[in-house]
Amino acid sequence: MWLTDLQKFGVGFTAAGVFFFILGIMTFFDSALLAFGNILFLAGLFLIIGLQKTFNFFFKRPPQKLKGTVCFILGVGLILFKYSFIGFIIELFGILILFGDFFGVIIGFLRSLPIIGPILSSPRIAPVIDRLGGVRILPL
Repeated sequence: MWLTDLQKFGVGFTAAGVFFFILGIMTFFDSALLAFGNILFLAGLFLIIGLQKTFNFFFKRPPQKLKGTVCFILGVGLILFKYSFIGFIIELFGILILFGDFFGVIIGFLRSLPIIGPILSSPRIAPVIDRLGGVRILPL
C-alpha cells in the first residue's frame, strides 16, 4: 500500500493519539493526556483520509452513526472541560458505535500475530472475543 507523506504523518499522529489515550487511562483518567490523545487521533484521521471523507465518516446518514458521532464529540468536549471519567464513558460508547465495524478486522489481525494469536484463538477465550467483536467464523 502506497502512502503519501501526509498520510504517513497521519498514521504517526493516530498511533501517538492512541498511545496518549491509553496512557491517560492508565494514569487514572488524566484529562490532559486524554485530551491530547483525542486531538492527535482526530488530526491523524484527518490527515489519513482527508477532510471530506472524515466529515462523511462522522456524519453519515444512518441514525446510529449520528448517535455515535454525538456521543464521541460530547465525550471529547467533557474531557476537554476536565470531566474526564464521564467524558471517557460517553466517548467510549461513541467509539463503539462508530468503529464497531472494524473490530472484526482488528480481531482477525490480532489472531495472526505470534504471541497474541494463540491466546485469542484458545477454546475458552475465542467464543467470548467472537461475540464481543462481532466476528463471524464460517465452518470450512
